[in-house]
Amino acid sequence: MRFNWLIEYVASISSSIASTSPWRQLQQQVQQLVPNPQAIYCRIRSSSAEALEHVLIACAVYLLVCLGLYKLTFWLSGSGSGMEAHHSDDNSNAGSGEGEELNPSPDANRSPGGLKQALQSGLRLRSVRLPKTAYMERVLLITAHPDDECMFFGPLIYSLTQRQGCQVYILCLSNGNFEHKAKVRRQELWRSCSKLGIPESNIVLMNATNLPDDPYVDWRPDAVASLILHTIESLDIQAIFTFDRDGVSSHPNHCAVYYAAASLCLANLLPKDCKFYTLDSINVVRKYLSILDLLCTCFMSTHWCILNWKEAAIVRSAMKEHQSQMRWFRWLYIYFSRYMFINSMRQINLSDVELEMQIHDN
Repeated sequence: MRFNWLIEYVASISSSIASTSPWRQLQQQVQQLVPNPQAIYCRIRSSSAEALEHVLIACAVYLLVCLGLYKLTFWLSGSGSGMEAHHSDDNSNAGSGEGEELNPSPDANRSPGGLKQALQSGLRLRSVRLPKTAYMERVLLITAHPDDECMFFGPLIYSLTQRQGCQVYILCLSNGNFEHKAKVRRQELWRSCSKLGIPESNIVLMNATNLPDDPYVDWRPDAVASLILHTIESLDIQAIFTFDRDGVSSHPNHCAVYYAAASLCLANLLPKDCKFYTLDSINVVRKYLSILDLLCTCFMSTHWCILNWKEAAIVRSAMKEHQSQMRWFRWLYIYFSRYMFINSMRQINLSDVELEMQIHDN
């Protein structure tokens, strides 16, 4: 009780300080700087709504641009069964290996098709952009499993088989015996390739015990490389297409095929007139954008194949021939995957291989 006088003295000083005007002004300033929680919530909600509105507008604009570009692409290409023949004729008259078209004359611009030719010359926009047919008369597609040909390379195979004078061969390095269904998957591969326009005589299906269809078994690059080189030399191949180092789905067998083909390029064992192309691996967002990935493809790729809905339906029907692999998620894949409509490729040279080998070693 002896300290009551001290407590009362401190309380009186505190009340006198609180009653002074400078202290009250400080309290008011603090209240202005720190608003109440309800005001903060209202401000955040209004800002979020505005940001969401901007995102939706941007998505709508991107959707309209992609759909318009998709429609314009096939209008300029003269979509239909004669589309690729038209490109082959243009490419055979071109001076460069990329198959660039000739500039239209002023008289051609006055014709009904002059606008198309002018846009083709200015935009370089077409549904198929590949090296000209003279450099790709005999093409080898190298896959790891039955169903890879239509699941990943469908647009490319369809576009190549529509070219006049282009022979497409498939080298499948395993028989798909992961679930002990090798015989079934062999027949499925035959039917699928038939839908895509590849005759049975152009299919090479390996049955090597050291190359099992198993994601947990590492394929030896030298064994795969020897098979690839033997096939290239025996069929007199002018261009090979396969996976890139990410294998589209990061499957170890897919990646092994790339490293085997890259080792041939690195050792300078590929024939001089044989070009090496890889299918672009993309992130999972672009992978399931379907035709909405068209804008990114045209700006970021050098070679591509784009199918319209009817042509993509042929690729889907080829995939459906692999009934043993049609799980529920595969049905979603064939309707939403970008690889059912669009393939983009790039040519690989020695410097690219050396750089990617360094990345792989690191």
